[in-house]
Amino acid sequence: MDLESKIKVLSEKIEALKDKVTTEEATKNSFILPMLSALGYDVFDPTVVVPEFTADIGKKKGEKVDFAIIKDGDPIILIEAKPHTEKLDRHKTQLERYFTVTDSKFGILTNGIEYRFYSDLEKPNVMDDAPFLIVDMLNLKDRDIKQLSKFSSLSLDIESILDMAGSKKFINSIKLLFKEETAEPSDDMVKLFASKLTEKRFTQNVLEEFRSYIKQAFSEIVNDQVNERINSIKTRLSEEATVDIINPIDKQVEDDNGIETSNEELEGFFIVKSILAESIALNRIFARDTKSYFGILLDDNNRKWICRLHFNSKSSKYIGIHIADKEETRFLIENVEDIYRFKDKILETVKRLENI
Repeated sequence: MDLESKIKVLSEKIEALKDKVTTEEATKNSFILPMLSALGYDVFDPTVVVPEFTADIGKKKGEKVDFAIIKDGDPIILIEAKPHTEKLDRHKTQLERYFTVTDSKFGILTNGIEYRFYSDLEKPNVMDDAPFLIVDMLNLKDRDIKQLSKFSSLSLDIESILDMAGSKKFINSIKLLFKEETAEPSDDMVKLFASKLTEKRFTQNVLEEFRSYIKQAFSEIVNDQVNERINSIKTRLSEEATVDIINPIDKQVEDDNGIETSNEELEGFFIVKSILAESIALNRIFARDTKSYFGILLDDNNRKWICRLHFNSKSSKYIGIHIADKEETRFLIENVEDIYRFKDKILETVKRLENI
C-alpha cells in the first residue's frame, strides 16, 4: 500500500475511533504511532523511534519529550503528543523548550488529529512561533499528503523540507493577509486599487466608497470561483450519469409502476453528489425514487439515507435531511440550487452515517 492510501486509511480509522479514544496514551497508540508507521518508521526499533526521549533543560533533569525520530544516531524530529480532546494552542511552549536543548531540526505538536510542524527558520535552534505546516487528519487535502511524504523515512531530506518550510511560511502569511484584506481592506489596499481607477483626492469618504467596492469585488470573485468549481463537478457528473444515475433509477422505475423521475430530482441528485465529491467516492452515492420522495443513499443502504427530495408537490419543494433511522428535518426551498445552502448539514450527515 502506498503512502497516500495508508494516510487515507488512517484518516478513516481516526474518524471511526475518535469518540472511543479518550486518553493521551490511547491517542499515541491508536493515532500517532500508526502515523509514524505509515510514514515508514519502525516504531518498535528504539534506534529509529525513541519514546520518552530525554531532553534535560538546564538544571531541570528528567524532562522527556513523547517521541524522537533518530537519524544517524541524532534526534532529527521531536514529537510532543496530547490527547485528541486537547486544543494544541496552549502546549506549544513545552515543545519550544525541548527543541532549544536538542539538535533537532523539526518539532511536531499533535493531538493525533491535528499535526503542527515547526522548525527554526527565524533563528537557529529557536523554534519558530508559527508552524510552517498544519495537517488535519479529518480534513485531508491532496497537498497535505504530498507534504507529509517529505517526512517519510525513505525520502527524509532536511534541506528539501527546509526549502518547503521556507516557502510555506510566506505562502501561509500571504493567505492570512489576503483573508484579512478581503474581510476588511486596509487603507493601503484601498489606495492601491483606487489610484488606478480614479483621480479623486483620497478623502475619508472616497476611501470608504472604494473600500466597499473592493469588499464586494473580492466577495464576487470568491463566489464565482466556487460556482465554477461546482459547475465543473456537475458537468463531470452529467457525463457519468449513465453509469451512476440512470441505471439505478431506471431499474426503480421499471420495478415500481407509476414512479416518474423528474429532471429537477436528477438535478438535485447531481447537486448532492457535487457537494460530497471531495469527501467520499462518488460510486458510494445512490439514488432511489419512490412515489413520495426521491431518496439519496450512502452505499445503497436504506438505513443510510442521506436526504430526501420532496419535489412532487406543485406548490412547494422541500429537502429532508436525515436525523435518525426514520426521522428527518424538512427545509423549504424555492429552487433546486437552494440545496447548496445545506452543504454543511449534508456533509455532517454522511460523516455520521459512515459510523453506523
